[in-house]
This record gives sequence, C-alpha cells and structure tokens, in this order.
Amino acid sequence: MTNPSRRALLGAAVGAVAATAGLPATAHAASWKLRWSPSASSGGLGAFETVEDDRADSHPAGQPHILTEGDNFRFNMHTVDRDTSTDRQRQEVTGLRTGGSSYLKWLPGETWRVTYRIYIPGSLKATTSFTHIMQMKQPGTGTSPIVVQSLRRVNGVQTIELKLTVADILVGRTDLVPLQDKWIDVDFRITIGDGAAGSVRWILKDGATTVIDRSKSGVDTLLADRVRPKWGIYRSLGDTSGSLQDTHLLLTRMRGYQLL
Repeated sequence: MTNPSRRALLGAAVGAVAATAGLPATAHAASWKLRWSPSASSGGLGAFETVEDDRADSHPAGQPHILTEGDNFRFNMHTVDRDTSTDRQRQEVTGLRTGGSSYLKWLPGETWRVTYRIYIPGSLKATTSFTHIMQMKQPGTGTSPIVVQSLRRVNGVQTIELKLTVADILVGRTDLVPLQDKWIDVDFRITIGDGAAGSVRWILKDGATTVIDRSKSGVDTLLADRVRPKWGIYRSLGDTSGSLQDTHLLLTRMRGYQLL
C-alpha cells in the first residue's frame, strides 16, 4: 500500500476545513461567459432589442439608415436627418437580442462586457457639441445616459472619449484622427451598481497596439431598473466647428459576455 501524495493530503485537509466551516470544498472562479454573438450576414438587425431608424420619418428617401452590409452593421447619417427632437440626429440600435422575443437584461449587481470592431470614417468628425457612438442607458423615453463613448472636439482637437455622465466623470480620452478610416477594436466592461457600487473599463486597440486602457471604480452606473447598451450615431446639430456632413459608421464581430 503506497502513501497518499502530498497533493492528496492537502486536498483532504482543505476539504475538511471547508466542511467544518460549512463551505463547499471547491470555489467557483468567475469567468466571462459568451451570451451574445450576432451575425449581420445571417441574422440581420434581429441582433438588437430595438432599431431606431429615422424615428421622426424625416428623410424617407434615405431609408433604411440602419442596415447590414455583408457581415457589418451600417449606420448612415445625412445632414437632413432629424430626430423627434429636431435639434439632433439619431440612428441607433439598442440591446442584445438572443432570438425571437428574447433579449438580455443587464441588472444591478451584474458585470457585462461587449467587444466589437468599429470603423469610423474621416467624414464622421468630432464635434463641439455631443456626438455619441455608444451609450449605456436606462430603457424608456427621456432617460439620461449613464455612460457615453463620444467624438468630441477639445481645444480644436478631435478626440474619442468615454464619460460617466451621471457624475460627469471622464474615464479616458485619446486622439481620434489616427483611428479613423480603419478597423479598431473596442472592449467595454461595466459592473452595474448604484452609488459607489459600479465600475467601468474601456479599452481601444489599433491592431496589436493598445491605444488606451482606462477604468473607474466606485462609481454610479445605475439609474433604475436595468442598463441597456446602444450603438450608432446620435449627434447634436449645435456643432460650431463645421464638422457635420453626410457620413456613416460600421460595426462588426459584436460579442456580449457576462461574468459568471
């Protein structure tokens, strides 16, 4: 009869301690679970909970403004487009639909991650007023954004930034122009919590190069109910830099993960 190995003895000891404490003998390590992986070429706009294409029917000749192009989701914006609030323009999609009437709900206490590739053409310029290309919002009419990824002119320089709008906290900002007219990778993570229970992390990559990696913890990432992501072009007509022109935005390889 051989003696048990040191590893076996250690395992038995750990199990005995856990049993004495009333705990499970093994702990589960949290990891990212893939929950959403749409294909524009096969599933089309059914990838999203809702599609907000020219809600005011301001430009029928330009419809559809939101469409698929191969395996890309495309958002077209024309200078004549108007939202229901006529001082701004909006062509956006919301949420993560998983088939039929089912979609993912991001709830308090949960941690979610979305990754995707984005193509920002030179015609989609940063503005002196807001130009959002991703938002985290509470669903419902008239609700305020919680997090925005925006194209903003700062002292005349075109930048891309991530901001927590509830507390007006800038998470990170970097130059936009070097990232235009090419595919770049976005990795966004959010822990949903009220008061100081939330956190975010924002990563942009240009090929193998990490352009920016910023995070904020101890922040408010919840208004009420749940958080729902939005993508597309949502911009104010109040720009004073002359940057508004016909343009578009492309997204592809979109993935949604939950930390479980």
